[in-house]
Amino acid sequence: MIRRRLNNIEFALRLSVLLLPLAAFAIAAFVRFDIGLIPVVGGGVDYSAYFGLLLLTTLAWAIVVEHYDLSRVDYLVPSRNATRRALVASTATYLVATGATFFYRTVSFSRLFVVFSGVALFILVFATQAAFRAYLESLRRRGENCSRLLVIGADEYACRTVRSLLESTVIPCSVVGFVRLPGQTPSPACTPLLEFEALDNMGVQPQVDDVVVAVPPSLFMDIRNIVSKLEYLTVPVRAILDFGSGVSFQNTSFHFGDVTLLDLKVSPSESITYSILKRSFDLAFSTVVVILTAPLMLLIAVAVRLTSPGPILFAQDRVGLNGRLFRLYKFRTMRAGNPEEDDTRWTTGNDPRRTRLGAFLRASNLDELPQFFNVLRGDMSVVGPRPERPYFVKKFQHEVSQYNTRHYLKVGITGWAQVNGWRGDTSIAKRVECDIHYLRNWSLWFDIRIICATLWRGFFSKNAY
Repeated sequence: MIRRRLNNIEFALRLSVLLLPLAAFAIAAFVRFDIGLIPVVGGGVDYSAYFGLLLLTTLAWAIVVEHYDLSRVDYLVPSRNATRRALVASTATYLVATGATFFYRTVSFSRLFVVFSGVALFILVFATQAAFRAYLESLRRRGENCSRLLVIGADEYACRTVRSLLESTVIPCSVVGFVRLPGQTPSPACTPLLEFEALDNMGVQPQVDDVVVAVPPSLFMDIRNIVSKLEYLTVPVRAILDFGSGVSFQNTSFHFGDVTLLDLKVSPSESITYSILKRSFDLAFSTVVVILTAPLMLLIAVAVRLTSPGPILFAQDRVGLNGRLFRLYKFRTMRAGNPEEDDTRWTTGNDPRRTRLGAFLRASNLDELPQFFNVLRGDMSVVGPRPERPYFVKKFQHEVSQYNTRHYLKVGITGWAQVNGWRGDTSIAKRVECDIHYLRNWSLWFDIRIICATLWRGFFSKNAY
């Protein structure tokens, strides 16, 4: 049965991966302390302290494994992506573990041991993934443990969706028959073909492992009647959910009281990983930036006050996570004017409203330094889609497809669209395309990549004005 076999393989993969820090520490201890190639300075080794480091590393590893889906069987392919996730996960784990050792002053850990165990952990993850991929491929090649499927539905939709299921590299499957529903025009590719009435005679020894209901969304109301017809079968019944492009399922469904809810559009902002990791990173990174740039911000504040009349900070309503409004702060770069005009007018090159100092601040992005206080307040993140004014959100949501998808995440000071040049008076559709890519591929490592790209490409941008 598909689910049981998948759960068994995934349990074995999860257990194997979670035990890898123990194996990595054992290898590192043997190489560093036991074989005698590298002398141990200062006498004996306090193994109890290293046991504490192992517990810390294992805890960090368990969190990282879930975040990077290292225990998901369906994420083993393609191998290049799996290897990259393994490398990032190993690095993140040891950054956390070694960072914690700075607060553990009573013991001095061997740097070579830490390096050896980190390298061993990555090699072991790589080897474990390769072994499971080889095992799954051998099952497919030999046809062993092949799940026999009876497909309810025999039209083009059933043929297309089941073909995708058979092409899966996780659990090998075969179709024993397609059941034509009353009034359904069968596809020539759906063979062998059975009639719906024939199900009454399949209750004893049905010779199938799973029944798969493959009907288009327009027929979902009939699933209840279909399932009642299948009550004589003694095997699990599952339904294929395919609502077309733009609708995907992550954690599929959850119970809320007596009601079952199905996620049609999911957001990383609802996950514990996003909430804890991203918020922790935002707080740490923004605190460091505010402390380091405090003298510069004070200097800019004085310069803004002396060079033009008006307030030092410019405050404006912007649209944030889930469409909520918040007050965004920047250094004022334009002459004080009509707030309504500022809310509805797009900034252009050589905008006459800019002050001389303001033109420099906007071009260098230094006017956005106060937004790190927005991050500390929780209104924004360091990385995310750029926040837009309510007037333009209402305008663009009717003109640009999937525009409001960008509000499934916290808005940010920098983002994937910005580092790719889509800011200022540029294509809104391209920005949304980048924002959707960021939403679908978010990870803490992706955030760090974007921050590094922002610093590498400099503060000055041809589209910042």
